[in-house]
Amino acid sequence: MKESGYRPTSAQLALRRLIRDKTRVMAYGGSRSGKTFEFCRAMIAVALRYGGRHAVFRRYFNSAKHSVFDDTFPKVFELCFPDVKYTRNLSETRITLPGNGAEFQFVGLDDKRRAEKILGLEFSTVYFNECSEIAYESVELALTRLAETRADSEGRLLRNRAFFDCNPPGKSHWTYKLFIERINPRTRARIEDWDRYGVIQMNPRDNAENLPDGYIDGTLAAGSEQMKRRFLYGEFSNDVENALWKQETVDRFRVTAAPGDLERIVVAVDPAVTATGGSDATGVVVAGRRRERDGLDHFYVLGDRSLVAPPERWAAEVVAAYRFWNADCVVVEVNQGGDLIANVLRQVDPNIPVRKVRATRGKIVRAEPIAVLYEQGRAHHVGVLRELEEEMTRFTSGATVDRADDRVDALVWAASALAEFGGDCEGGFLTY
Repeated sequence: MKESGYRPTSAQLALRRLIRDKTRVMAYGGSRSGKTFEFCRAMIAVALRYGGRHAVFRRYFNSAKHSVFDDTFPKVFELCFPDVKYTRNLSETRITLPGNGAEFQFVGLDDKRRAEKILGLEFSTVYFNECSEIAYESVELALTRLAETRADSEGRLLRNRAFFDCNPPGKSHWTYKLFIERINPRTRARIEDWDRYGVIQMNPRDNAENLPDGYIDGTLAAGSEQMKRRFLYGEFSNDVENALWKQETVDRFRVTAAPGDLERIVVAVDPAVTATGGSDATGVVVAGRRRERDGLDHFYVLGDRSLVAPPERWAAEVVAAYRFWNADCVVVEVNQGGDLIANVLRQVDPNIPVRKVRATRGKIVRAEPIAVLYEQGRAHHVGVLRELEEEMTRFTSGATVDRADDRVDALVWAASALAEFGGDCEGGFLTY
């Protein structure tokens, strides 16, 4: 079978050698380094030779469908296996190779009914794509289904394999414990059969020839140091001791799209006192609330539009966010500006509804209940909000007064107001 139009990078060739030699393979590193493409290519190559059943797991079904089923797999077939005919079952999110009946299932672990159905089957390969978002309990369960017995046309048995990839989270995550520390994440016992495991770091510079101009140096390199460590350098980060939020928790409950039927949406503002080059940012965070099937309110962080700017500019940004999201009101912290802040907003839009909030307790006390919502799986970031997440994961009770936490303050105000939203935006104060 010829491969046309595909020229693997040196890093992808190294990953291919690991896949050939090992049965538990992790590729971690920066964004768009070619990890997903090579794992999908390997799964198709195995299926062409052995047939069988194969599964791609993501935390969310929409991610599995749009990123892998709709995007990566068709590209791999086109570039690597252009002569192979396959069928796509859209309703079942399944790809089948008519020649030998091999099947690829694409599973979102948030779709519990489908996940339970799929996990009742046996597989030859399983692939945990973006596994930093997947709980280790789900990985353990899926690995019990890696039990299909297959042989090729010459009678050679297939060694069943599990693949993993991620942009590395913090060192407290199970991926670091399993593949770097070489211990069982649950029991902390040493992995005795480590010779079955393979680990490789892959970064976007390895794949530069296949990336748009400016993506590495203009997009990834322009981020904060924490974001560059994760998405450019591909390094596991040191978790900040006593931080209220962990990146693992944020990743685990992240969603790719906002629900279409949010009951309330607010734009929360934590205004800066000044707007010079060294000033704090004015925190501007958009969030919504919806009652989910578990009977509890869940909170969705829709956007972070914080900026360092004079009042007229950040007010315009707030009003733009209010209109874009069709929000119910703007929540404004008024400890340092009183009615002046609401007046600045109304100079941009005289009719904008404003709910004033006043801090009567310290930052940590106000933030702790919101951090609990994240731990309970009731707070979800829509997409990656890099600068906000950087502030969150370094937010501790031991922080100094010059720490930048304007985005976190706005997040806390938004979630707190949504939790207690009771009626008209106008009039009175919410105090926390």
